[in-house]
Amino acid sequence: MDRLLEYFNHHPWLAAFALAAAAAVLAYELRLRTQSYAALPPQEVIRLMNQGATVLDLRKQQAFQEGHISGARHFDAAQIATAADALKKYKERPLIVYCDRGTTAAATVRSLTQQGFTKVFNLRGGLSAWRAENLPLARG
Repeated sequence: MDRLLEYFNHHPWLAAFALAAAAAVLAYELRLRTQSYAALPPQEVIRLMNQGATVLDLRKQQAFQEGHISGARHFDAAQIATAADALKKYKERPLIVYCDRGTTAAATVRSLTQQGFTKVFNLRGGLSAWRAENLPLARG
């Protein structure tokens, strides 16, 4: 331990750079974990949909009309704070939420979980991941 302190004293710039790099890696990992909270890949989402899961699209109405997952319902992400009343019949059933990239949906999953929803999931990567796997979209 004394040698480490001696190294830090002799090379302050290298030590500062090492600490900054460690902090950047830690911040990246924490961000990645928050985005993938209860996240499922597209194939797993399809499996849950086949078992009767409800799918909510959190994107803007315009984007929803341009293309969405078949059977998805549009739900305004701003209403999530009061979603417990509007979605109370889905509290015990599988509920899948998605947005464009997955960040809004991950925050929504955390919010819904705090409101008592037990089976709520996020489409990992959002609709971008769905499109990347060339899965079908419904229009209108």
